[in-house]
Amino acid sequence: MKMQIVGYMILLVFYLCYFIKMFQQRKQGIQTDHMGKGKQGIQKKIEIMMKGATIATFIIEILSIYLNTTTFPLIIRIMGIFLGIIGDIVFIASVLTMKDSWRVGVSYEEKTDLITDGIYQISRNPAFLGFNLVYLGMCLMFFNTILLIISLLAMMMFHLQIKYVEEPFLKQEFKEQYLRYYQQVNCYIGKRTGFK
Repeated sequence: MKMQIVGYMILLVFYLCYFIKMFQQRKQGIQTDHMGKGKQGIQKKIEIMMKGATIATFIIEILSIYLNTTTFPLIIRIMGIFLGIIGDIVFIASVLTMKDSWRVGVSYEEKTDLITDGIYQISRNPAFLGFNLVYLGMCLMFFNTILLIISLLAMMMFHLQIKYVEEPFLKQEFKEQYLRYYQQVNCYIGKRTGFK
């Protein structure tokens, strides 16, 4: 029962941050959710599939916590707790650092800033890193094959979103400024050496 409470709390903190930020931006007249909107072809498909995968993962996570599914020993489940908590922290830091430039999906109509400070100094995609850490944490805490498969699918969709939607947009929108940043900071974690 304690493991289930911890699992629910990790998800609660994560999704509260997500929806509170969306609500705050909506009050300011900022449209946050741009998933699949104003796009065509592969970009639209990626964003729609990513949205579906994240919703499915959330549902399977809730069911897995409720059923308390696992085949792993306690030490592995505790590692999952730490990954989930770190994922929450990384995600919250990414949302706070983005301020009003935070969006879900890419917006071609709204002007945003290229954020390279705070947690973005060591990760170009800390929000996706936060998602991945929470998903991996849930898999270690409440392992089952369905949860693993759907989590991996969602993480794959995040990566496709980065490579085929967000990075091309950022290169086009911010040009040299983004290219310098791209060369200095890794996709998920760490700085690249040898660049100034």
